[in-house]
Amino acid sequence: MALSGSLVVPLAALVVLLWGASCIHGRRSDVRIITDENWKELLEGEWMIEFYAPWCPACQNLQPEWESFAEWGEDLEVNVAKVDVTEQPGLSGRFIITALPTIYHCKDGEFRRYQGPRTKKDFINYISEKEWKSIEPVSTWFGPGSILMSSMSALFQLSMWIRTCHNYFIEDLGLPVWGSYAVFALATLLSGLLLGLCMIFVADCLCPSKRRRPQPYPSKKILPESSQPLKKVEEEQEADDEDVSEEEAENKDGTNKDFSQNAIRQRSVGSSLATDKC
Repeated sequence: MALSGSLVVPLAALVVLLWGASCIHGRRSDVRIITDENWKELLEGEWMIEFYAPWCPACQNLQPEWESFAEWGEDLEVNVAKVDVTEQPGLSGRFIITALPTIYHCKDGEFRRYQGPRTKKDFINYISEKEWKSIEPVSTWFGPGSILMSSMSALFQLSMWIRTCHNYFIEDLGLPVWGSYAVFALATLLSGLLLGLCMIFVADCLCPSKRRRPQPYPSKKILPESSQPLKKVEEEQEADDEDVSEEEAENKDGTNKDFSQNAIRQRSVGSSLATDKC
């Protein structure tokens, strides 16, 4: 009995420790996870977002401070979130993440990059004292919702997809490295040809080429007002030519009449001379 009584205290202590450890590990984190599917939630309300990578030592050192800061999120009325850039390459391109960890502050769709110290106290002061107002927000051209950044996000996702396919060709299918490159080169060539054909088809539909058609018979066209004086000059010249031709015709008729009259006179004179001789 004494032996069993002496074991009660250690067993009770072990149970308490195991229960405390399970509570600590099972406690739900106040940090929200942002992905490519729900990132538009950042456009409403106030947020603090951390971009990190699991392999980054600086990110690992920041995690305890970030978790402690997230516990104050409800009191400060701010949402604390994080993004794993290894799992969400699209968001890495959308926010132009060039260093890790990177922290952004967002207020009603306006994004500002946090450049201050990375402690819980500094994060709390940054929100409670509204220190973010002294920082210029990111331009709308480079905002995560702009067309430019959406294209950048798609480019990052494409690069990650190509990398995944390359690893699949080498590790799973057993292709050599040059074989994987050859597959991508062939795919690039075929996609370029297909894109070129589509562009030619669209251009031909929008701006069809002018084909030769049989010209119709010439017809009189109505001249614009600017050519009316020229037309009048041409008509006057034609009228003058017609007048000249009529005068020439009259002159010719007159000469013909004179010639005929002279001929008649000569005949009459000749006949009279012949009678006188008789």
